[in-house]
Amino acid sequence: MANKKITQQEAYHLGTDHQFVDSISLGPWTTYSLLNDPKHMGFVLARYKFPAKMFDAMERVIEVGCGDAFGTPIVAQHVKEVVAIEPDARHIESNKKRLAQVKNIQFQCGTIQDLKFPERSFCGAYSIDVIEHLDEHLNDPFVESQAKILKKDGVCIIGTPNKNAEQYASERSRVQHINLHTQKSLKELMEKYFSRVFMFGMNDEVLHTGYAPMCHYILGMGVGVK
Repeated sequence: MANKKITQQEAYHLGTDHQFVDSISLGPWTTYSLLNDPKHMGFVLARYKFPAKMFDAMERVIEVGCGDAFGTPIVAQHVKEVVAIEPDARHIESNKKRLAQVKNIQFQCGTIQDLKFPERSFCGAYSIDVIEHLDEHLNDPFVESQAKILKKDGVCIIGTPNKNAEQYASERSRVQHINLHTQKSLKELMEKYFSRVFMFGMNDEVLHTGYAPMCHYILGMGVGVK
């Protein structure tokens, strides 16, 4: 039977009425981006799509350093449970309130080194824009702590701006990014703890395997805990 012809107004209400839900406010960092550099929001969401797709159908994953959790629901859409940790208690308090409707995200306050998770309790671990903010001596503890709580066949993804692109960064970024990596240095770090490490690059929203020094952003994916 052919579909009944409906009017423009009927089609509009059938298609959109279910989308009029209670609004969720943005977190502080994401609000700042919206007001000062809105295109950057697209870059951030694209970075989160990578672990979301790589972790598809996993039981339990951990986000290390979730900030205001702008991209966390993207990963939560693809896995059974996300444990999102963050040392800034202001973010954790805000995230729990703003994202209470996303039932499969559990927020906890602390660092990956301080929080005591059982060994081999996660299928995947990921951090987006975290390692570049750490003191250099924390590189190994940061990655090792994630490896310890991953299952033997677990996957770890670390995303960070490329040191080779530092000359093009804003002054604010240069002040914050005290521990930048190249693809080579990030791969060497992750290879200490994972059997295979695959490197990717990003320019704006585009993920690729192109020439490493020209990548603005880099992603390392470690597979299989040593």
